Amino acid sequence: MKCFRCGAQLNDKDICPGCGTRVRIYKKLVSMSNWYYNDGLEKARVRDLSGAIKSLRQSLKLDKNNIDARNLLGLVYYETGEVVPALSEWVISKNLSTDNNIADGYMDMVRNNPSRLESVNQTIKKFNIALNYCQQGSLDLAVIQLKKVLQLNSGFIKAHLLLALLHLNNGNWDKAKVESQKALKLDTGNVIAKRYLKEADSMLLPGESGKLVSDIAASESDDVIRYNSGNEMIIQPVKKSAITRSNSVWGILLGLVLGVAVTCFLILPQRIQTVNSDSQEKIARISEESDSKSAQINENEQKIASLESEIEELRTQVTDYEGVDSTSAAMNSLMKAVNIYMEDPGNIEGMVEALDKLDLDAISGDVSEEFTSLYSFLMGKVGPSLAANYYSTGYDAYKAEDYETAIANLAKAYQYDNTNVNTLYYLGNAYYSSGNTDKAKEIFDEVVTQFPDTKSAQGAQTKLAEINNSGN
Repeated sequence: MKCFRCGAQLNDKDICPGCGTRVRIYKKLVSMSNWYYNDGLEKARVRDLSGAIKSLRQSLKLDKNNIDARNLLGLVYYETGEVVPALSEWVISKNLSTDNNIADGYMDMVRNNPSRLESVNQTIKKFNIALNYCQQGSLDLAVIQLKKVLQLNSGFIKAHLLLALLHLNNGNWDKAKVESQKALKLDTGNVIAKRYLKEADSMLLPGESGKLVSDIAASESDDVIRYNSGNEMIIQPVKKSAITRSNSVWGILLGLVLGVAVTCFLILPQRIQTVNSDSQEKIARISEESDSKSAQINENEQKIASLESEIEELRTQVTDYEGVDSTSAAMNSLMKAVNIYMEDPGNIEGMVEALDKLDLDAISGDVSEEFTSLYSFLMGKVGPSLAANYYSTGYDAYKAEDYETAIANLAKAYQYDNTNVNTLYYLGNAYYSSGNTDKAKEIFDEVVTQFPDTKSAQGAQTKLAEINNSGN
């Protein structure tokens, strides 16, 4: 057993030898998880699949990393016809343990068999259709769908149980009993199947629900019959007559013969013909509905494909428009700043206001060479002045501990003049003081790289050491 925190091998003590964590409760949880796993394994061996699922789920609640329990739960699900939950458990098991995991073989068994996959898909679709029919009140159609499901997968326990329930609802007690017995053959501990079987048996043998017939007992004398009713003994006299008894027997036999004859020659053929006619009509109606739904599905799939293509085209157009808008706005800002410079070279505030809306990162791939050349010319003329203005504002904000304003202005100052080491150094300090240590490390590294022989570089190295020692 390994420690849940550090992965060290545990010994018989209650403290991990690797990290010192108390593991007494953890050991108990793992032990209880293994107990439930063994209980589920024993139940699975005697085909008590419902009990096995319950035990294995409890095992995983106690220890989700119990790979053996998870793989066995997948097998039990697969045996009950629940292929999707089985695959889910095996996929989780594979993610938890990638080396020498038997779940690989189980998943390959399903995935490498296309016919099996297709059968699983059809089973799930038809079972869902049957459930929809039940919700709509079309119980006869639901019975037909469930029979198709069981033809594809005879081990699907839920289909057996739902079919048994429908037979009970329709009064077909013998058929309900057969389906319940099939479910119990697959899962000996299925409580629902046992309940359905008991209900079917009670309807097939209604005498057992009243007084106990087994308590009836004839006395040694031919004159009376004694039987028990509860705690009382009841004695009933019997009048015997040979002629009456003989006539009664012959009358019963004659009635049975006439009843069988009428059933065979008059009622049964007509009933069979009626049932066949109804079945043919239902089959034709179901086939028509299936064809109509298939055509509608195909039409909807074509519409979806067409709409997806249109959406992709519209997204491309929107992206193009956004690029045009950002480039146009940048050109307008630059032209406004150039115009201000030409009219009044000392109007730094006006040029700052115009260039604040200029985002070179957003349009880096869309501007022309002329735009870049004009921007470089303007920066050569007024860049240091703009940088000094932004630096003054940013430095004052840094001293006032308004780090958000300081970061914005110092970043602009360094953009317009990347030769001022103090601008970059105070920008790093602003990030550090605001708690953004990752960005601060990035700025301090740049100070050390770009300005190695300066006092600011020494200060940046000191800050980097503080950040690294603090564990950030």
